[in-house]
Amino acid sequence: MKGQKYLNLFCQSCGMPMHSADQFGTDKDGSANRDYCCYCYKDGEFVQDCSMEGMIEHCIKYLDEFNASSGTQLSKDEAIAEMRKYFPRLKRWAK
Repeated sequence: MKGQKYLNLFCQSCGMPMHSADQFGTDKDGSANRDYCCYCYKDGEFVQDCSMEGMIEHCIKYLDEFNASSGTQLSKDEAIAEMRKYFPRLKRWAK
């Protein structure tokens, strides 16, 4: 599983694309969790105890990296607006 590529998997907490198994979070038993990334979920628990708005504030710190990897040029305000629309659809934040 280490070298395998995965398509269309996004962290259901922060929205980060997960392209390889080493980006997956882990469950309590150490197995890979395909729903959440390694930055959000470790040993069966969320790394950060935060609200959806708190996650958006955290993720906006990586806007330059996102813009570079996706070929976009979103402003901070545009990116926050997009996250506020997208995040409620993610498993962690869905009501």
